[in-house]
Amino acid sequence: MAKIKPAMLAPPLIFLLLGGLFFFGLVRKDGNVLPSTMIGRETPSIDLGNLRADPPPTDADLRAPGVKIVNFWASWCPPCRAEHPILTEMAASGMTLYGINYKDAPDNAQGFLDELGDPFTKIGTDRQGRNGIDWGVYGLPETFIVDGNGTILYRHTGAITPKVLEERFMPLIREAEAKEAAAAANQ
Repeated sequence: MAKIKPAMLAPPLIFLLLGGLFFFGLVRKDGNVLPSTMIGRETPSIDLGNLRADPPPTDADLRAPGVKIVNFWASWCPPCRAEHPILTEMAASGMTLYGINYKDAPDNAQGFLDELGDPFTKIGTDRQGRNGIDWGVYGLPETFIVDGNGTILYRHTGAITPKVLEERFMPLIREAEAKEAAAAANQ
């Protein structure tokens, strides 16, 4: 019987170790939580076109007191349609939602809102996608939580579900609101 040399065991052991690491990395990874260099930074400047008669969101809106939700969406996006009832629920509860209609025809966007309702406090269009690039958007929908200083607290890609709203959004929103209230009380 041939003797097995320790050097012969190294390649299969390394393969098994790497395979295990990759497997556990995939199992534990949440596909909707994306690392973002934007978290903790000030919102990028926005320059949006009009979709409605009222003006679109501005940089001043994003830096005004209060927690804001910034939602990039399009009428051609099935997950945007799926999350729309959650956005409507958020707006009905008093949250400030800014919509950015991304790479969409205005007539299609308005038809989408006419059909499903318009939950947005303010809405603008990003027909060429330039604002989306500055925000790091690469797939729709993408939603950002922004605090009263204009700092991005969280980025969510994909449709917002009731579970995501309760487990991720609401704790961050409550914490940001509490910090803002404490800061206002100390002034």
